[in-house]
Amino acid sequence: MPIATPEVYNEMLDRAKAGKFAYPAINVTSTQTLHAALRGFAEAESDGIIQISTGGAEFLGGQYNKDMVTGAVALAEFAHVVAAKYDITVALHTDHCPKDKLDGYVRPLLDISAERVAKGLNPLFQSHMWDGSAETLADNLAIGQELLAKAAAAKIILEVEITPTGGEEDGVSHEINDELYTTVEDAIRTAEALGLGEKGRYLLAASFGNVHGVYKPGNVVLRPELLKDLQQGVGEKYGKTNPFDFVFHGGSGSTEQEIATALENGVVKMNLDTDTQYAFTRPVADHMFRNYDGVLKVDGEVGKKSTYDPRTWGKLAEASMAKRVVQACGDLRSTGTKLK
Repeated sequence: MPIATPEVYNEMLDRAKAGKFAYPAINVTSTQTLHAALRGFAEAESDGIIQISTGGAEFLGGQYNKDMVTGAVALAEFAHVVAAKYDITVALHTDHCPKDKLDGYVRPLLDISAERVAKGLNPLFQSHMWDGSAETLADNLAIGQELLAKAAAAKIILEVEITPTGGEEDGVSHEINDELYTTVEDAIRTAEALGLGEKGRYLLAASFGNVHGVYKPGNVVLRPELLKDLQQGVGEKYGKTNPFDFVFHGGSGSTEQEIATALENGVVKMNLDTDTQYAFTRPVADHMFRNYDGVLKVDGEVGKKSTYDPRTWGKLAEASMAKRVVQACGDLRSTGTKLK
């Protein structure tokens, strides 16, 4: 199936970790950006992850009532239909969800998938993220335990963020400072609370200086080698080699060496949003500037329908974003690794 079953998603993550590559996790906000992501994966012959943030889901739910669950469910159902036309496998994921939005986003989506599984169906989403980085670690992990149990029962993988990622995304922001580095003690406490797979599988978004958005060189100090310390520190305590499946947040603008080091140390998923947003919008801006007298009814003229038709500039946007996804697959070594 083009949309991964729980078993296939686990296989995807296992293959990535063993092969030291990662799946691009592409944030989408519309059916068109969904197609762009699917197209990019197909052109790279890579499986991948499609994800929807709270803001993206609210946008997808329509501006009349801005319902996040409606938006997320609608896009997931649409993806289950159209992904069948692409010769790759993708998992559906929900991105950053802070504490104040759990009841309006992740918890209802978990309930929907639990109902599906009870009927013998697969879950609607394959993974959900709980972002407790704004909470104390104790509160973060307590909520993580509750969500992990519900996710495991619905055959869903949970993603947790235990320490802050800098910058801002969907209203969740953190300063860029020394708190952006997860310690071995943080990782040990996570393993104590959530286990290492026996309570349900989870992905760990540890912090190694990550920042959402794009910054000029020198403004962000990434230390992906820190992930090796976390693997070894927890691995030695529990007698398990490379116990964590890591997620790379704030990856836009990272160097090839930083990405390579992260992959060597257990990163299996890397989020892309800022770069793909720009890739989608850039050709639209170019089209509007070049055809301003066609897309606008200037000086009482009638314009040119073929230039302001959304399909005209929409096709350019899709192709550009797909090209950026292909680049991401190359950067993350997932090109040519599709299951089929």
